[in-house]
Amino acid sequence: MMDTEKTPAPELTVYYDGACPLCTLEIDHYKRQSGADALCFVDASGSSDLGQDLTRDAALSRFHVRDANGQLISGARGFAAIWAKLPRWRWAARLAKLPLVTPLLELAYRGFLPLRPWLARIAARRAGK
Repeated sequence: MMDTEKTPAPELTVYYDGACPLCTLEIDHYKRQSGADALCFVDASGSSDLGQDLTRDAALSRFHVRDANGQLISGARGFAAIWAKLPRWRWAARLAKLPLVTPLLELAYRGFLPLRPWLARIAARRAGK
């Protein structure tokens, strides 16, 4: 008899730059959290199948997640979507829902992006890579 039970679709698909030591460090943290089994993590540096609306370059230059309805979410809103799925991070998701918090987080994220290569080199040195 064949098993007709399907694996449920992930609540959230997380696209990240697996070639970035800093990004990998953060994603590895999320993977270890309770609730992470409802998430699908996709290393965009090694995958060409990201969906029609997400190019590899876009996925590597900015953080993206896709919800169960197929909607692509990026930047601070993407992080808040992950936090909402992880019990130990739900406080941060609730905080992000407060007026003006997500726009401020987005500004901080955009300020971080130019620093990411430099911070990734530091993370790589500390990890011995």
